[in-house]
Amino acid sequence: MTQPEPGENTSDQAEPEIAELEDVEALKKALTEAKARAESNLANWQRAQADFINYKRRSQQEMEEVSRFGNAVLMLNLLPALDDLERAFASIPDHLAKLSWVDGIRLIGRKLYASLEAQGLSPIKAVGEVFDPNLHEAAMHGKGKEGIVIEELQKGYKLHDRVIRPAMVVVGNGEEEKKRSKKGKRKEE
Repeated sequence: MTQPEPGENTSDQAEPEIAELEDVEALKKALTEAKARAESNLANWQRAQADFINYKRRSQQEMEEVSRFGNAVLMLNLLPALDDLERAFASIPDHLAKLSWVDGIRLIGRKLYASLEAQGLSPIKAVGEVFDPNLHEAAMHGKGKEGIVIEELQKGYKLHDRVIRPAMVVVGNGEEEKKRSKKGKRKEE
């Protein structure tokens, strides 16, 4: 057998070098794939963590809403009784108004109203205000400034910042203003 000359590649030597190169390439490819999986897993974990934080915040807000507005149905059911008390007090004859039992019933009404106010109930201002469909329900039009509430037919109420019953109102149609302007023109003529 002849000895290979230095620098000459033999098939025996070439095979280990090729195998080493293939192993290095396979390792690089595996490392790249592992890095991609790790980045994907990190991104998924971060998204899951953000989703959990958002879920926790939403749950807390919903619990606060439930505690603030859980009594809304009960209060809404008590409002007709308040309306009836107000109508009863408005229709008491003068000779009965000074009796002690009438004062007692007024006191009961004030206590009931104070209890509801302590829970966040408040009346909606209506008369003299600009008609707001978010707060008022227009039952009819009447003579008065256009777009201004001229009469309240039924009180409206809010629970904290949410309307639980809009005020039923009469809204001005602008007729009074027109009559005044016609009279003014007649005086000038």
